[in-house]
Amino acid sequence: MNPSAAAHQAVSPNEIYIDQTLYTGRPDNFTLRLPKEQRVYTLLDSLGLSYTRIDHDPTETIESCHEVERLLDIRICKNLFLCNAQKTSFYLLMMPGDKKFRTAVFSKKMGCSRLSFADAAHMEEYLDITPGSVSVLGLMNDPENHVRLVIDEDILKDEYIGCHPCINTSSLKIKKDDLIGRILPAIHHEYTPVELEW
Repeated sequence: MNPSAAAHQAVSPNEIYIDQTLYTGRPDNFTLRLPKEQRVYTLLDSLGLSYTRIDHDPTETIESCHEVERLLDIRICKNLFLCNAQKTSFYLLMMPGDKKFRTAVFSKKMGCSRLSFADAAHMEEYLDITPGSVSVLGLMNDPENHVRLVIDEDILKDEYIGCHPCINTSSLKIKKDDLIGRILPAIHHEYTPVELEW
């Protein structure tokens, strides 16, 4: 809806297909989108938030997001879904895509035993997201707060954040202040800031 640039398709250097149009608002083909993606746009609309969107082939790695990052003029977050060995505590960590994740350091800062990547079954159960599509917006599907949101302080310095609408065939540019001040309260989730070294 409301494209802000002439629509055309392009293949990025890393071979993913990207619609280079910058859209605002929900897609025109809204009813053809998956229900979990529809819920994201419904949430954002209900809060009266503005955002920019681009559509593209699946982006399953940070590397495949670089062209998306350039087009939206944002820094794409690395979103890691983690858990303890007992699979009783779950974390969603947002950090800069180019920052190295050190399990031992993060675990120590969280005051828990060594964390590891959580399995796809728990990701789908708690966030209604599949691997490659992890997004902070998936927390809207976690009403019982099974997942604790942790945000690297470097992300909090940015004016905008980039994330998927619970599916990795679109990317959104959202104001960080809207995420912190409007979206998280609306879905009843708080966040824990953490300082992770480069």
